[in-house]
Amino acid sequence: MIEIAAEPFDSPDSVALREDLARELTERYGADLEPGKKPTAADVAVWVVAREDGRALGCGALRSLGEPVVEIKRMYVRREARGRGIGAAVLNRLEQEAVERGFRVVRLETGPLQPEAVHLYERAGYREIPCFGTYAGGAASRCFERRIA
Repeated sequence: MIEIAAEPFDSPDSVALREDLARELTERYGADLEPGKKPTAADVAVWVVAREDGRALGCGALRSLGEPVVEIKRMYVRREARGRGIGAAVLNRLEQEAVERGFRVVRLETGPLQPEAVHLYERAGYREIPCFGTYAGGAASRCFERRIA
């Protein structure tokens, strides 16, 4: 059974998941090409970790873009756990957290070399939008949005 709960951004498992994500982005793109400030413990509204039998398998965060908009950051599922609905469950939990915090719009950025992520977001009702903020004009960015309330 998958359990998804809020955890400290800097817990050992949280750090390990973000390191795995960074390695995968480097494999796909040659580097982590995300422009702008990386999320930190000080600026995320919530950080969640998906676990099965105590093992951390996925994660994600919310960072406010200013009311009523929040951005999903660092959403990731380890390769060996993909295809089991964990990404959709993390996304759903992040959306619930956003609603509870009063946000009405969720935005996110992913890349063109992450078709499984694009598919997940589109299947969940996200629509592609022009890239926003530091992602605007970036060739390695695709941006999406969904109204949640």
